[in-house]
Formats: sequence, structure tokens, C-alpha cells
Amino acid sequence: MDDPSFSVEVNTNTQEILLAASNHDLAALKPFLRIPGNASVQDPETGFTPLHAAIAACEKEENGEEVDIEKAKEVVRELFLSGAIWNDLDSNNETPGCLAGRLGRKELYELCVEAGVRAEMLLGLMGKYEVLDSESEDEEEESVDVDAINGDEKKDVNSADYLASDLKFSDDKLLDADNNGVMMAWETSIMERSVASLLPPGEDKGKRILNIGFGMGIIDTLFAETQPAIHHIIEAHPAVLAKLKEEDHPFGPKWEASSPEQGAYKTYEGKWQDVLPTLLETGYTYDAIYFDTFGEDYSALKLFFTEFVPGLLDENGRFGFFNGLGADRRVCYDVYTRVVECDLVDAGLEVEWEDVEVGKLGEEGEGEWEGVRRRYWTLEGYRLPTCRFLS
Repeated sequence: MDDPSFSVEVNTNTQEILLAASNHDLAALKPFLRIPGNASVQDPETGFTPLHAAIAACEKEENGEEVDIEKAKEVVRELFLSGAIWNDLDSNNETPGCLAGRLGRKELYELCVEAGVRAEMLLGLMGKYEVLDSESEDEEEESVDVDAINGDEKKDVNSADYLASDLKFSDDKLLDADNNGVMMAWETSIMERSVASLLPPGEDKGKRILNIGFGMGIIDTLFAETQPAIHHIIEAHPAVLAKLKEEDHPFGPKWEASSPEQGAYKTYEGKWQDVLPTLLETGYTYDAIYFDTFGEDYSALKLFFTEFVPGLLDENGRFGFFNGLGADRRVCYDVYTRVVECDLVDAGLEVEWEDVEVGKLGEEGEGEWEGVRRRYWTLEGYRLPTCRFLS
């Protein structure tokens, strides 16, 4: 049987730790932090960790005087050094970084982002990248970006079950059998900017293009308008491939037959992991490569630009991808943007980011998201990547 006095003692210690963090009293806090796990204790009612408490205390002035932000930063740094978790959620579903962002405390927000990058880079070195995008969340869970990193198991929506499932096609969205959004029409503005970045106007005609993931065909339609010399598509889902084989489909048999030369316009059937080795053997290189698959985690994207882009991209070519990692939470989005930037450099690529306004897309279950099981995008700004070989 549990000892009641032990429970009271733990609760008392938790409150003392949170109070010291809230007061930015490093001297009082440090003795507690010698015990593993104390940097991440949580209040049972508010869900506050010491990080939340330290940041929340910066919300307003104390006794008419501005909060000493330097003392707050010292406490936050010490908590991270002692094992505090950057993406723990409180009862309001906010991480410490979310809280810092909402309060306008940019310096504290930046410390949270830096801690997140360190944690994710370490996971990457250990070969433990988790699912980062919201598309694979379970219905009951709040955030795949937080929960997946903490070890919760998720359904792999890009598994054999997904590829064997039916898809639901409509004018404004493509859903899987569980009503997850595979692709949606609101992404069109992002695709337009992506094409303009990969194939700048005036330099866009007669280029060699490779797109991974057809989906609704939004970006391939835009690519086709540039009159490419080569336009290759890789698609794995049988339902999408069945659509592409329809006689009147814009990317069906007539499109392939209109190739400037045999095989120049072609859809390759199968997973990109299986198709790309064959393309490498043929010696194809491309001026523009785009990557936008459904349900794969970050390790798949990293594998693609590490192992395949160097052999497929022309020395003056450009590579882009749908940057949706962590897009249900600004702090997660910022963390994963920096992680991918570091990994791109390791792969010999540099990235230029362009901020694209997305705007408000409506609430969950309404407007754009009506009929979609869960929103996979909550941000009003998109960070568009354009990658090239390091000069």
C-alpha cells in the first residue's frame, strides 16, 4: 500500500519547486534539481512544470517594476540543463514555448526553441526520430509533436493498411479512410509559391521535373503549365493510380503519350523508396524536385534528401518539400524547421526560407476542415524551403 505521508511530501516538494521557479529564485531551486526528475514535476491542477511557472511569472510587472528577465532566463537555462522537457503540456494544452510566445517573451521563447532543437538532434543521432506531422494523430490526442516525442505509439497512416485503404476524392480535399486530410485545396497558394521558387519565371520553360506524391495533382498541374522537357511523378496509392489511368484524366494515358520523347512524361507506380534506385541507375537528373508524401515521419524526408537528392538533382537544380513538420504548434514548427536546416547542411544542401501568408483557415470541423478528422495545420504563416547544393 502507498504511504500517504510520501504522497504529501512529494506534493509539497512540487509546490516548493514551482514556487522557486516562479520567483526566479535560482538559489532555492538548485537543491531540488539535484534529484532526477524534479525539473519536470507538474502541478496536478494547472499542469504547470517549473518551466511553465518560471515563464508565466513574466506575464505582468511586479510591484510596478518590470520583471527581471535575466533572472528568468537563468532559471529557464538551469531547468533545461537539469532535464526539463521542452514540450511538456499544461492543462491549457500549452508547452512552455507556447506560453512564452503568447506572453510576447521572445527571449524565453528562443530558449525553448533552442532546447527543442538540441533534444530532436540528439534523438536523430540516436536514430529515434518520431512522427512529427499532425496527420497521424489519434483522435483523442492533443498533439503528435508532443506526444510522439514522449514515446506514445501512433497508428502509421502510411503503412500497408493505408495503401490498401479507400480514399475519398472531392474538389477541395483528398481524405483517407479515417478522414485524415491527405491533401487539401487550401495548399494551392503554397504550391504556387513553391513552383515559382523552384522554377523562377523566365527560367521555367523546358525544365526536368520530379515530383514525389501526386495526391490531388495540385503541384503537378502547376508544373505542367511550365511546359517541362521531363515531368516524372512517383505515386504509391492504388486509388490515386487508378484515377491516373482514366482516359480523360489530365495526367492519364494521353498526357504520357504527349511526351516530347518517349518516357519524358511518366508516372512511376510504387513507393519512392523502391522507385528511386531505378531512376538513379538510369542516370536521370532534374532541375526541380519536390517532395510531399502523406504520413511519413521526418526520418523519411531526411533519408530522401540525404541519400537520393544528391544523385538526382542537377548541380544547379533546386529541391523543395512541403514543410508541415510540427504545424499544429508554432514552437514545434520553429524547432523542426531548424532541425531540418541543420540536417540539410550535413547533406551538402543550403536552404532559403520564404514566409508565405496562409491566413486563418477556420476552426476544427468547420469551413476548410469540415469532414476532416483533425486539423493538421493551425498556423497563419508557412515557411517555404528552397534548397540548393552548397556553393
